[in-house]
Amino acid sequence: MTPATPTLRVERAIWSEGRIVIACDEVGRGALAGPVAIGAAVMAPRPGRPRVLPGLRDSKLIPEARRAEVAQRAGQWVDASAIGWASSAEIDEVGIMRALGRAAHRALAGLREQGVPIRDALVILDGNHDYISATDPLECDVRTIVKADRDCASAAAASVLAKVARDALMVELHDSAPVYVWDRNKGYASEAHRSAIIEHGISAHHRASWAITGAPTLF
Repeated sequence: MTPATPTLRVERAIWSEGRIVIACDEVGRGALAGPVAIGAAVMAPRPGRPRVLPGLRDSKLIPEARRAEVAQRAGQWVDASAIGWASSAEIDEVGIMRALGRAAHRALAGLREQGVPIRDALVILDGNHDYISATDPLECDVRTIVKADRDCASAAAASVLAKVARDALMVELHDSAPVYVWDRNKGYASEAHRSAIIEHGISAHHRASWAITGAPTLF
């Protein structure tokens, strides 16, 4: 089956209101190790009927071998982008939802530093819970959309940018603790990862507050 192609239908409706779009999507929420990352992608109103970037999909639907190339093109296609992070220690300290909110605000701060007028935007947030406003209110509206990363081109761009950035970080972290095979599982609960935790215990990059020794395979 051919993966669903995202559209700009939602974005065009927001542009018609005179607002820019900032799409946010998370990566790493279900991992056992490593940070969570929030990708934020900006699309200002575009004339006519702009086309969706060829090959753009929700990052989970793009073959791993092609993700970096699609992310590179997506970064040029959107008007601005940023990645926000929250560490495994923060996840242990405040919980996953508040950590996601912190990471999102850091991504948005990165956009502010690039001169993006957040006040003039509407934020599309993938999912059904507004963890951004719950963490700290924004000066603009946030609209949650279930499967936004599948259906909205801006959110698909945010998704692949965050996925590639986080995967690259986990490959770097692999060298510090190769027994967990993060270069392959990216911190998710593969069989090899869980077996290494049982044999060696957890590292400083694991989410120690999670019951991870019995975690199901998620990746």
